[in-house]
Amino acid sequence: MLLALGTFMDMAPLILITTPIFLPVAMGVGVDPVHFGIIMMLNLGIGLVTPPVGSVLFVGSAVGNIPITALMRTIAPFYLALLVALMLITYIPALSLWLPGVLGD
Repeated sequence: MLLALGTFMDMAPLILITTPIFLPVAMGVGVDPVHFGIIMMLNLGIGLVTPPVGSVLFVGSAVGNIPITALMRTIAPFYLALLVALMLITYIPALSLWLPGVLGD
């Protein structure tokens, strides 16, 4: 749901709107709050480069002076890498929680 919302809205308002709703639910099913925050940021970050809104996509197109279609073809392999990273981080919490665990001790 966060990925879908991230494609239509900017990151900052979504953080303010969805965190109070989803964090208690996530904690209720046993998700660590730090892990949930990382999942949320990655989902919303992917949404920033995904059409139809994709504000970062339009900025990249303007800076590079290339059409959006050419930019989409160029970054398509990176979408796959981002989605794989999202799945790994979501389903293997140790990947995102080892550093906070080391620094917290």
